[in-house]
Amino acid sequence: MESTAVWQGATLCGILTWILMASYLNLTPKLRSLLQPWVAHHVITGTPLILQIQNYQHVFLDAFFSALSCVVSVPFYTAFLPLLFWSGHGKLARQMTLLMAFCDYLGNCIKDVVSAPRPSCPPVRRITATSDEEDNALEYGLPSSHTLNTVCLSGYLLHYILSYAQNEDVYVKFAGFALVCLLVGLIGLGRVYLGMHSPVDIIGGLAVGLLILSFWLTVHEYVDSFVVSGQNVTSFWAALSFILLFAYPTPEFPTPSFEYHTAFNGVALGIVSGVQQTYHQFHHEAVPRIFTSQLTIPCFMGRMLVGIPTILIVKFCSKALAKWILPVVANTLGIPIKSTTYIPMLNGLSNGKKSDGSKQSGYLQKLYLFSSQGSFDVDTGIRFIQYAGLAWSVVDLVPSLFSQLSL
Repeated sequence: MESTAVWQGATLCGILTWILMASYLNLTPKLRSLLQPWVAHHVITGTPLILQIQNYQHVFLDAFFSALSCVVSVPFYTAFLPLLFWSGHGKLARQMTLLMAFCDYLGNCIKDVVSAPRPSCPPVRRITATSDEEDNALEYGLPSSHTLNTVCLSGYLLHYILSYAQNEDVYVKFAGFALVCLLVGLIGLGRVYLGMHSPVDIIGGLAVGLLILSFWLTVHEYVDSFVVSGQNVTSFWAALSFILLFAYPTPEFPTPSFEYHTAFNGVALGIVSGVQQTYHQFHHEAVPRIFTSQLTIPCFMGRMLVGIPTILIVKFCSKALAKWILPVVANTLGIPIKSTTYIPMLNGLSNGKKSDGSKQSGYLQKLYLFSSQGSFDVDTGIRFIQYAGLAWSVVDLVPSLFSQLSL
């Protein structure tokens, strides 16, 4: 117990120390001044290759690569992961959720530190088939999140399948590896074809993704063991999640990247706290799994019909509750607040003063106590609580309903 408290305290103190040092040394602008010109140069020099690839423009390729991008996007994973929990593969689901949150945090940190542009449009033709793609286009380019996430999640999925099946056949392993490489290659090619990324972004996403995957395959068993049977899990993860809201760099100009990090940070907290509380009831290794007599397809469809509306209701209620509670708490503590999205009457106002309109600040500037802008964007807290509540319902509330309904 004592050793656990020591390493947990050391971890949190280490992150806080990093925040203080990075803020004091003004680290982000210094790194950006070194990296941004180099990356921007390669974005420009990569434009002829993008135009050459786009010479093969065809309506089928437009639809194919747009659909493929949607299949490996963050909204898709957000919709897919609850189904994975409910299918009985709890270990895979929680590992992929935490890995996704880790990828999202590191990838978006790099994006906002470097603040490198996407390919210029025109001359590059950019295809944004969905509103999510339009939001993605507002982010910076390096590294490609689609490439990074695909490398990590498909690579980990392959590792899990081979380990779960305990298949030592070299041909099966080669076929699985070839499929992962094909998917990553198509994603990278598609992002260039759609005009969303330059070649240097794809290479950066591939490199960072391989580093993260290698690291995760080294630590994932320790992480899972801590989540399901560790001490002080919920309190430690809540503190870690809170600190990570501030351990984020300030981009050159505001982008949606911090919003994505906030959402998945909340998801990770909800999953960890829910699984830690209910592991022995709903998430142990002996639970029924899909395609078995204990969990048939009709039964799984019933789970979907119950589970999906429930988590959407919880998401709505969590958001409404946070919109009501956080302003009250802030006013009680005398903290000036603003809201850029969720609370119209606070939009652009902070205790009667006009806000700077920025959606995002970094490191200590996010902490009101050290803030020069004099107000805290309450949308960050609302978004965090909203997604934490949604994730908690996936692994705690909904499985309890399944148990009551014999699903």
